[in-house]
Amino acid sequence: MRNKNDEYSAKKRRRKNKWINGGIVLLLIILSGSVLWIGTNGWSVEKAVDNIQNGSESAADFLEIEGPSDSESTGPTKRSQENTSPSDMPSEEPLRKPEDPLIREEIPEEKSIGQAVPQKPIKPSNPTGYIKGQKLPKEPKLIKGVLLVNKHYPLPKDYAPGESAEAREAFNELAAEAVISGINLQAFSTYRSYEYQAILYNRYVERDGQEAADRYSARPGYSEHQTGLAFDIGEVNHEKHWASNSFGDTEAAKWLAANAHRFGFILRYPKGKEEMTGYMHESWHYRYIGKDQAEQLFKRGITLEEYLGIQ
Repeated sequence: MRNKNDEYSAKKRRRKNKWINGGIVLLLIILSGSVLWIGTNGWSVEKAVDNIQNGSESAADFLEIEGPSDSESTGPTKRSQENTSPSDMPSEEPLRKPEDPLIREEIPEEKSIGQAVPQKPIKPSNPTGYIKGQKLPKEPKLIKGVLLVNKHYPLPKDYAPGESAEAREAFNELAAEAVISGINLQAFSTYRSYEYQAILYNRYVERDGQEAADRYSARPGYSEHQTGLAFDIGEVNHEKHWASNSFGDTEAAKWLAANAHRFGFILRYPKGKEEMTGYMHESWHYRYIGKDQAEQLFKRGITLEEYLGIQ
């Protein structure tokens, strides 16, 4: 009887061992196949599980198309209280607003009944466009004692006088009188170095394209701000209008347009004069040329190019 029980127990152990051995073999086959599959496909287990669960590509596949960081943005930046140093960072310069009608403003074309009349060709001396292949000069251009800077008359690259003390004193007098009328003015951008202007201009080109940027931003070496005589003026606590077309509708802009000449400043880029100045209207951009000449330009309602005979 005992022999039969022993034989039954032995058979039961052999059957159990057979199942265990079979399970182990099956598990080894599965593991081996998984390792082989993962290795040949170059995937990690984590990535495979993630794809199975989400049915999508991993985030690593999109690292090269991330958007620019805040420091690389070309949109409007935080404005500083004063920007007169060539070492100031470009992020402090109030960029012209992308929502302003930079490209939408067009010069009206002449029309006739039944036949289109082509626009008049631009004379070679007209400062509205850059001269292809022009090199920067060794000396700045002076006409009638006035320093001229436009798309045909650039400055030397190393021309770096800093902000004009005379222009600053004149602005301080202008601002003091404006306060009497309840207007608190501030020059938020004056002197810029060649290198600084290059950074600003390139940011505009990246944002709007070169053709559009050339209508409202000077290329490096062609900016009046490099003279130290150009003052971008805005109203304190109304920074949303700085370097914006909307400034022209404010009481501060109207006061400036009517009084700046008495302190030696002219509105450098008047409305409707793009064919003369080469730039779109900027209600905030004023240029110091002295009281006598500013008075003459104001009374005649002409641009600096017209006054100097550059037409």
